Amino acid sequence: MHAIEITSEPAVAGDRNTVGGWPILESKQSWPDCSCGKRMVLFFQLDVPDDIADFGGEHLLVFQCPVHNEACFGPAQLPELYWEKPTSDYEMAHWRILRHRGGVVVESADAFLQPRRLLLRDAGPDDKWAFRVGGKPAWIQDAEVYTCACGAGLEFLAQIPENLGFPKRPEVPEQDGAFSEDEYGLLLGNMTYLLACPNHCDPAAAWPVNQH
Repeated sequence: MHAIEITSEPAVAGDRNTVGGWPILESKQSWPDCSCGKRMVLFFQLDVPDDIADFGGEHLLVFQCPVHNEACFGPAQLPELYWEKPTSDYEMAHWRILRHRGGVVVESADAFLQPRRLLLRDAGPDDKWAFRVGGKPAWIQDAEVYTCACGAGLEFLAQIPENLGFPKRPEVPEQDGAFSEDEYGLLLGNMTYLLACPNHCDPAAAWPVNQH
């Protein structure tokens, strides 16, 4: 597994491991929009190291609406197109997790977060609760299991620690429900575990599990 560090080094177009910056998308993939119509914020993107089972060599991107900042919960058997209509109780598709191989650099940078480079390094025992990719999830509550609409069991890909802040641009408004005036948080700042379909049935076939 690999720990992920948000550095103070500005990202530039073409960087593949970033907070904010210029997303690298499949050629036919458009920048995701929330159900409310607003363009989503690129929270981070990274190249999954080759030694990560099921997902090594993929490019991972995580987006969320700049306005809607709710936690995500759903049934163990996920429905068709669950990334577009996450649960029967909450119909707002306010986040998107994408995976692909290759991709092209989008011309414009994310307008909300300061573009920063990410550093990936080999994780050690002290990184159990860290921002990281690969390994096993460090559940703070009971382990959760989800099944993709295609029938495959979702596998752990990455985790984002509770109240991890992503530095915002000074000119943009504070995030609704945020824990910081200067940072944005994913899914209300809950501990978030990214699970993804090992069958790669769709580039968006992934699910964020929230615990607190």
